Amino acid sequence: MREDATTGQSKGLKGMSRGELLALPVAIDLDTSNRALGLGRSKGYELAKRGAYPCKVLRLGIAYRVVTADLLELLGLAA
Repeated sequence: MREDATTGQSKGLKGMSRGELLALPVAIDLDTSNRALGLGRSKGYELAKRGAYPCKVLRLGIAYRVVTADLLELLGLAA
């Protein structure tokens, strides 16, 4: 994959900037958390189903939500 000259990231692999992470709401969907952690969709859902996701995951009906404060702490961005 080619690297984007402005961000230094590979095109197609879209991470999240510090500003984007700090602007997240209190709880986010699993796909957003996967993106922040650099996990693929399948791997993220597999970890959540096994209870092995690297931060706190809430199961609300059929949906998964990740507690943003736990995610930020994991990434070293907690206030």
